Amino acid sequence: MNTRSSAWPLALLFAGMVVYASLYPFTGWRVQGVSPLAFLQAPLPQYWTGFDVASNLLGYAPLGFLLSLAMLRSGAGRWSWWLAIALPILLSLTVETLQNYLPMRVPSNVDFALNSAGAAAGAGCAWAMERLGVLRRWTQFRADWFEPTAHGSLVLLALWPFALLYPLSVPFGLGQVWDRLESGLVSLLEDTPFLTWVPLRLETPDPLSPLAEAFCVALCLVSPLLMGYAEMRSLVRRVVFMLTLFVFAFVAAGLSAALTYGPSHAWAWVTPQAALGVGFAALLGMCLLALPRRLCTVLMLLALAVSLTLLNQASDSPYFVQSLEMWEQGRFIRFHGLSQWLGWLWPFAALIFGLRAVARAPIATTRIPP
Repeated sequence: MNTRSSAWPLALLFAGMVVYASLYPFTGWRVQGVSPLAFLQAPLPQYWTGFDVASNLLGYAPLGFLLSLAMLRSGAGRWSWWLAIALPILLSLTVETLQNYLPMRVPSNVDFALNSAGAAAGAGCAWAMERLGVLRRWTQFRADWFEPTAHGSLVLLALWPFALLYPLSVPFGLGQVWDRLESGLVSLLEDTPFLTWVPLRLETPDPLSPLAEAFCVALCLVSPLLMGYAEMRSLVRRVVFMLTLFVFAFVAAGLSAALTYGPSHAWAWVTPQAALGVGFAALLGMCLLALPRRLCTVLMLLALAVSLTLLNQASDSPYFVQSLEMWEQGRFIRFHGLSQWLGWLWPFAALIFGLRAVARAPIATTRIPP
């Protein structure tokens, strides 16, 4: 089997996430005068929790799984299983060594052992699935449902629900970055002549009106929907994909609200304007089922551009800013803002993907089969 796999970019992204979470906040580097590998021979730590064990054990399992899966689908030889274990172990050894130089981090031989065990378990799971024929059935399923060129889109669609976990001022409204980008540029360029180059807003913009918010919600749901439509082979599959995407959207938004405000407020985001936007998105999704692939990508780009414009020209409500401060001080701090970066960057990555897809795709006028 020699198939291009979405597991490669997913493994690379997950490795980056591991490095980010292990070395955050990347400040205060110093030399302690001890051997970088001294932690390997240190006594076992006296204090540890079940969360520490689970996070270190399970944190590297997806990386081992994805690397092993990518190598299996790429037709790698018998050494691929060992390589899928060795690379995460080397990564864990590297980040644990670098933690010697960070004041807020403590390298641990137990963490290193658990990371290695997790990577081995993930790689072993991938090989077991290969032996049982699960990967072969997934390959057949992917060939039946998606176009052969569906790689980047599958990665983006897999990341989309995780991007929704960060609290959003508008439900599903990813990419609202201008407020923080503006304040960051002002802080960086303060007392320099370049500050005049920043297009500062002289007046605080108003929040979106209820109708504009509903329209924005609809566009933010239609964008990933059209991305999936562009890779689907039939109308029936597009309908199933639409239902699946809406389920994941509701689960991710509900989980974000539950972790931010408490389980009893899981559906607090379902306001009248949000419900109107979801209904409009469902109606659009049904109307666009028979759209040609290339046109789906073009309309996805248009929906992304309009939604980003609306979101970044509006301000956050004071209530949302207050809830965001609660979120950043709460349990999500363990993610060190990873879902925040996903929420900021996902639409722009989708724009780049869509532009490349339109540039290289032939004009298709064929009708989508049922």
